[in-house]
Amino acid sequence: MTFFDAFILGLVEGLTEFLPVSSTGHLILVSTLLGLKQTDFQKTFEVAIQLGSILAIVFLFHKRLFSDIELWKRIIVAFIPTGVLGFLLYKVIKGYLFSPFVVATMLILGGVIFILVELWLKNRKTSPIKDEDQIPYWKAFAIGLFQSLAMIPGTSRSGATIIGGLLLGLDRKTAAEFSFLLAVPTMLVATAYDVYKHHNEFSLENWQLLAVGFITAFISAYIVVKWFLDFIKKHSFIPFGVYRIIVGLLFWLVVLH
Repeated sequence: MTFFDAFILGLVEGLTEFLPVSSTGHLILVSTLLGLKQTDFQKTFEVAIQLGSILAIVFLFHKRLFSDIELWKRIIVAFIPTGVLGFLLYKVIKGYLFSPFVVATMLILGGVIFILVELWLKNRKTSPIKDEDQIPYWKAFAIGLFQSLAMIPGTSRSGATIIGGLLLGLDRKTAAEFSFLLAVPTMLVATAYDVYKHHNEFSLENWQLLAVGFITAFISAYIVVKWFLDFIKKHSFIPFGVYRIIVGLLFWLVVLH
């Protein structure tokens, strides 16, 4: 991996982490196009640069994160399913599920689900929840269960939690924001654990590559999250569903040919 590769992967991570399109799928696809192999360092790099994206969320929502206790109660409840299942299934996920076939399948399946959910929302008669602090604890836990599905590569953590939020009665903006905020403990723990497990494999150059990817991911994530929240005020998630299907098919052509 070169510093240019690290920059490109950091850019892709930041642009896709909080959009419901699967950052993992895009990183694998772009890595293939760059001629990079999925080595242990490559996989850890792709997880570690998520810290840059997390930091962007902290900057954007710092007032709420450092002052809203009710919000944190719901975030902690929602984090529990992924925290427990992630710890128990870490080896299975890393060893068996990181395959292009799984990624392509989940990209397409997730895209179809997004379109179907949006069509279903058109007939929803109940008033949606418009404030994260008003989410019932059982719904927060249920959203956490949806998030745990994202342990399957290609599902998209933000995609799974946003779909869960929409099905459980949140409006688009609230579902998206809760997904972003839930990412802070989820991705922080996942990244720290992965780096801890493989830190002995890192040379000085590897740490420098991580720094490039981290900084690039932070800047691009900061920009894209602000754009995304403005976008969903006026538009549905259907364009992202269509996009996922196209990328999934592209996966079949490029990675699985």
